[in-house]
Amino acid sequence: FVSAERPAATSFTLAENGRTATLFVDDADYAGVLRAASSLQGDIQRVTGTRPALEHAAPKGRDVVIIGTLGKSALIDKLVAAGKLDVTSIKGKWEGWQVQTVANPMPGVDRALVIAGADKRGTIYGIYEISEQIGVSPWYWWADVPVKQSKSLYAAAAQAISDAPVVQYRGIFLNDEAPSLTGWVKEKYGGYKHGFYEKVFELILRLRGNYLWPAMWDAAFYDDDPLNGKLADEYGVVMGTSHHEPMTRAQREWARHGGGPWDYNRNEAVLKDYWKKAVDSRKDYEKVVTIGMRGDGDEPMSEESNVALLQKIVADQRAMLSPGVTQMWALYKEVQEYYEKGMRVPDDVLLLWCDDNWGNIRRLPTAEERKRPGGAGVYYHFDYVGGPRSYKWLNVTPLPKIWEQMHLAWQYKADRMWIVNVGDLKPMEVPIEFFLSYAWNPSAWPAERLPEYLKLWAMREFGAQHADEIADLVAKYVKYNGRRKPEQLEPETYSLVTYDESERVVAEYKALAARAEKLYVTLPASQKDAFFQLVLYPVKAGAVVNELYATSGRNKLYAVQGRASTNALAARARELFAQDEALVAQYHALGGGKWNHFMAQTHLGYTYWNQPTVNVMPPVSEVRLLKNADMGVAVEGNEYAWPRWQVNELTVPALDGYERKARFFDVFNRGQKPFAFSVKSDQPWVVLSKTSGTVDAEQRIIVDVRWADVPAGATSATLTISGPDGQRMPVHVPIRHADAAHSASALHGFVETGGVVSMEAEHYARAIAPEGRNWLTIPDHGRTLSAVAAMPVLAPAVTPGGGSMHLEYDVKLEKAGPVTVHTTLAPTLKFQPGTGLRYAVSIDDEAPQIVNVHADESQKFWEKSVSDGAVVFQTKHTITAPGKHVLKFWTVDPGLVLQKLVIDAGGLRPSYLGPQESPRL
Repeated sequence: FVSAERPAATSFTLAENGRTATLFVDDADYAGVLRAASSLQGDIQRVTGTRPALEHAAPKGRDVVIIGTLGKSALIDKLVAAGKLDVTSIKGKWEGWQVQTVANPMPGVDRALVIAGADKRGTIYGIYEISEQIGVSPWYWWADVPVKQSKSLYAAAAQAISDAPVVQYRGIFLNDEAPSLTGWVKEKYGGYKHGFYEKVFELILRLRGNYLWPAMWDAAFYDDDPLNGKLADEYGVVMGTSHHEPMTRAQREWARHGGGPWDYNRNEAVLKDYWKKAVDSRKDYEKVVTIGMRGDGDEPMSEESNVALLQKIVADQRAMLSPGVTQMWALYKEVQEYYEKGMRVPDDVLLLWCDDNWGNIRRLPTAEERKRPGGAGVYYHFDYVGGPRSYKWLNVTPLPKIWEQMHLAWQYKADRMWIVNVGDLKPMEVPIEFFLSYAWNPSAWPAERLPEYLKLWAMREFGAQHADEIADLVAKYVKYNGRRKPEQLEPETYSLVTYDESERVVAEYKALAARAEKLYVTLPASQKDAFFQLVLYPVKAGAVVNELYATSGRNKLYAVQGRASTNALAARARELFAQDEALVAQYHALGGGKWNHFMAQTHLGYTYWNQPTVNVMPPVSEVRLLKNADMGVAVEGNEYAWPRWQVNELTVPALDGYERKARFFDVFNRGQKPFAFSVKSDQPWVVLSKTSGTVDAEQRIIVDVRWADVPAGATSATLTISGPDGQRMPVHVPIRHADAAHSASALHGFVETGGVVSMEAEHYARAIAPEGRNWLTIPDHGRTLSAVAAMPVLAPAVTPGGGSMHLEYDVKLEKAGPVTVHTTLAPTLKFQPGTGLRYAVSIDDEAPQIVNVHADESQKFWEKSVSDGAVVFQTKHTITAPGKHVLKFWTVDPGLVLQKLVIDAGGLRPSYLGPQESPRL
């Protein structure tokens, strides 16, 4: 409703010809409203170059902005009483706001832009809505997003535009904040003091959040600076403390002001006094009080601690609190186990359910629990310190995953509080905003709009010209990080020999970095710092680290094979290690050092769950080469190279008439002197990228065929590679024709190649769903493409079979016999009590095989699932005849998310992501 061009003659003029509308706010309104009005004054000046007047007396003039809160602004209340302003859409709503242009609102004013709030934050959100629409990003300071300049601004809202949040408390947790955030805060602010927190408060409010758990590793919010709590309350930010910091007390306060053991059995009187003093001194601040107790330092309480003791602790804590104070009990880690064993708190207490620290929600309210008046919420993670490995460096949580999990929370009515661990705040800018936006109104962002979300974000930050490209860059780098977090990478994470996996992953990331670099060069200088922080650094840094680990792995493989190129790979690894450090230095130099320390987080060289003290380059080897030339040969898909392994023949993967994919082999040197080589084929229809040449280090030869010339009965060809000193090595090339009997008109679906059929979930042939249910594609949710889930997520379990809900995939299999179906799902946890969530698989008309995805509840299984970002289950089937078949995926329990299906007909090779999708007719 705000535009740089006048949409109608009756539009409200906010700025024009060097003049701006006067802002009016009643000085009896909340301090936070007055502060936000002052922010709007500054924002208008940033956009137009002209600073508007901010008045507190009766407004006069042609165009006036009237800002106020119902019941706190006499002028707003007069407009309502006079019938000039209808506020029925927001009255009584938590944080409701509305904006409306009103003609002749009062004598002496022609037009007014009225920003009205149902309460303090409602008014503040209305103000910041205007700021964003005139061209000031919420990240104008925190990510240096340039303000869009415009000399003219107009508003048109003849009918009231109103809004209010769905989730009541929406916040972030600054955690795991050393070394990056802490180093920066100490340099810029001398510690976690009010100068720093004012920047955080403003950001939260501009993002329409309202809640904060402050930094606490070596900080104590109320204790570090008396102004911290006072200003939080004035700004309008509700303060809380983390899951293990009860009664508004930071963990560090106990070390400073406590006495004796952190043990209620042995030190009850001291703990009571310690908590009571905090409650009394902070009683006037708006807050949510964490109740309960964990062990000191976020550890479980002693084994002797039991449910009865915890219930006594909660009862004693509640007795200290004034009526009406919102109380929250975090069911984190072992505390959830206490709940499952029978511990309860009064029904007015908010139950904060938690994820597993890796973005997978552990539990959501049952139908009975949804009746509790205290409601429920979710504590989520974009960052974590703990097993199986800490992840703190980059944004690694794709928006589609956040959407899928928080959609569950919304549907299961865990909607009173959403709080997310954001680590150092930067570089989590994109997921923070999405999390808070989705919390404001989940229905505004259905799954199909997820790609649009990033495009709109990119348009706001960088303009429309490059929005599609920037959105894709951000989506892809997080997707790549999501399939394996950088801290968990190993030299052999991605297969070095199977399905071109390692090379393909590196190539994808390098191509992404090249696109980002190309765009960066074309951007105006004003956008470069923001683009570097939000796009270029995470893309390039992720590409470098992925290539570094892959290079280390290939170096190890080539060393074993004895390749001359081994040493060049070692040098490349060192170069990449230096590039990683150079990118950090470039980040820290932005804006004259504005963001110094923010990329200080170590991320290379993990050996167990905790971070290394310094970045450590993955290991590399060097080889001492033979003095003379010595030929070696390695083929695609095989780590065993000749002559290191004494084999009579090497075989490349089959050339397939359906797949039409070329193959390769490498001719490499094991010595210091170059040599000449030649390749001859026994068949004229074989096409080679080279038939002869000179090898210094290695030459890759691409093998293909002219399919029109391949005889119908041909099954193979043989290549002979000749090198120095009479060395010869045959390479076998299998051939598989497309079956002429199964033309495109006769066969629809996926074709077996290489002994497998690999299918992305969204590429089903048919989706069967009864009335009231549907299959939803969640774009880009998954390690390889997208995901499919059965909706609604609150539907009851069903028995698979017949016409019940399922997906069908048409496939062509080459032979009869046993096959194994590998089903890849998102790592959804058992978020409802019971035996676990189930799906089923069948082929053709066989009885569906039901799989309980939570049958294995071991720590080892969970660690693998969160490390992989997916779970893979197997079912065994028997094919009675070759030809056309139908694979069926059945929903049993809602909440599971399908990402990929692979039929192993005897050819599946080990890899991380599985084979690429098979040909589909």
